[in-house]
Amino acid sequence: MTSPPFEIAGRVRAFRYALAGVLTMLRSQHNAWIHAAATVAVLILGFVLRLSTGEWCWIVLAIMSVWSAEALNTAFEFLADVASPEFHPLVQHAKDVAAGAVLISAIGAMVIGLLVLGPPLLARLR
Repeated sequence: MTSPPFEIAGRVRAFRYALAGVLTMLRSQHNAWIHAAATVAVLILGFVLRLSTGEWCWIVLAIMSVWSAEALNTAFEFLADVASPEFHPLVQHAKDVAAGAVLISAIGAMVIGLLVLGPPLLARLR
């Protein structure tokens, strides 16, 4: 089976679908707003502290990991709700594990933030 030819219009549509997914996540997930606030705060602090390129790489990686985990968790929750509209303990366990992945990512991002932002912030406060 051959894939359809590359089309710019198809890539633009795919980008719109992805953006719609991000907006759906923001509208439906309260934790996404917490991630958004943390993202803005860290970005502002990073600019104020004039992070190096290497430090920005760590910050961007941390932010990306949390947002990716949240997006995948949201998608999984939507699919699980369709597959099993009534309560099922295995579906609940799966949702809990997916939420745990977001928590693990958020804790890792917080550690990276403390390691990268902590020293220059303490130096400024002294």
